[in-house]
Amino acid sequence: MFKTIIEPFRIKSVESISMNTEDQRIKFLEDAHYNPFLLKGEQVIIDLLTDSGTSAMSNKQWAAMMNGDESYAGSQSWERLEKAVHELTGMPYILPTHQGRAAERILYGHLGSKGKYFISNTHFDTTRANIEFSGAVALDIPIPEARDFSANHLFKGNLDTIQLERIINKRGEKNVAGVILTVTNNSGGGQPVSMQNAKDIKAICKRHGILFILDSCRIAENSYFIHEREKGYAHRSFREIAQEMFSLADASIMSAKKDGLVNMGGFLAVRDKSLADACTQLLIITEGYTTYGGLSGRDMEAIAVGLDEVFKPDYLHYRIVSTRYLGENIRQKGVSIIYPVGGHAVYIDAKALYPHIPVHQYPGQVLVCELYRIGGIRCVEIGSVMFGKYDEKGKLIPAQVELARLAIPRRVYTQSHIDYVVEVFDEIIRTKDSVKGLRITQEQHFLRHFTAHFEWIE
Repeated sequence: MFKTIIEPFRIKSVESISMNTEDQRIKFLEDAHYNPFLLKGEQVIIDLLTDSGTSAMSNKQWAAMMNGDESYAGSQSWERLEKAVHELTGMPYILPTHQGRAAERILYGHLGSKGKYFISNTHFDTTRANIEFSGAVALDIPIPEARDFSANHLFKGNLDTIQLERIINKRGEKNVAGVILTVTNNSGGGQPVSMQNAKDIKAICKRHGILFILDSCRIAENSYFIHEREKGYAHRSFREIAQEMFSLADASIMSAKKDGLVNMGGFLAVRDKSLADACTQLLIITEGYTTYGGLSGRDMEAIAVGLDEVFKPDYLHYRIVSTRYLGENIRQKGVSIIYPVGGHAVYIDAKALYPHIPVHQYPGQVLVCELYRIGGIRCVEIGSVMFGKYDEKGKLIPAQVELARLAIPRRVYTQSHIDYVVEVFDEIIRTKDSVKGLRITQEQHFLRHFTAHFEWIE
């Protein structure tokens, strides 16, 4: 009934923001080689770099941490986490990890090898890196509507099942190591995946004897969209919807740093004992013992509580509506975004904003730098810096999109913070024609966006 978004919580503890000037930010950006990952946290006014591990934990989570049992093996905290994950996923074998990419390294490192393929609606950066590091190939097959940023499709995160059948028939089912469904589809604009799409994928995988893997780090947000948009789910709880989607998968990876509402943690859940045994060996070698896997008892307590809190209707409504508010207001200014607005972030089409900047001069990275220079807002490029590759002659093979992602931490910023971000776009629009491109001066082979150095092209 009311337009104003009210945060469904009261603030009991605050963290100061260090305000700074544009002149100071220009120097900070230069010292960071025009890569916001290299900025210091205290130099950032509004930090939208990621929603991973940046949540504000609740009083119940902080209280639960006092119960942390730090026994090396078989702690009570592990028992509580295992119970919470088992009840949510329905999977019998739970492997705790310090975060999602550790679970990815374990599972994809075991399954992947040269000549193998993983197929996804869209692989995100660490997923792709772990797959490629194993020697396997990561293939993205989002539905065609996902490429049309303005199309009002309700489930743009869906995987193209027609292409999936074609690839399996072409590559051979024995060469497909797994099909990964990421919910919501992060690299695809935080767009949701329908339950029907998951059911169709399950049927195809079962028919061909292929492992179906659910990347579930934002499954609560995805459940909200299914509840809101998919026929037959309006009277189902968000948690029940998530449980149904988990029931379709053979294995699941979760970075609890997203919908677990914690600052560190994750897990790998599997149904097959032989797969679980193989992954357990890798877990012990690299993460820790099987009942802590790189986590303290305190961490496990916080995750167990977070996996309950994240499905609360008041929280999820606030989460989705506040993200939508940011995207809709930016869009009303004439800025092209991936639409409809997704669950955890707003994705700006930097290529449309800066048509005079070619892809090899990284328009997404340019926008990231401009948002920091003008407003002290830190975000991340999702485009040819993150996903671009080089051919044999060293020429850039650009990504299919050139985006800047504004990822909103959970329970951290208020309405006025978001209104400030919206206002910064007035200056972004006013100065857009005078902005120049960037070139890379230093980079790594894998995940170069984390550490790359840039300079302006004169």
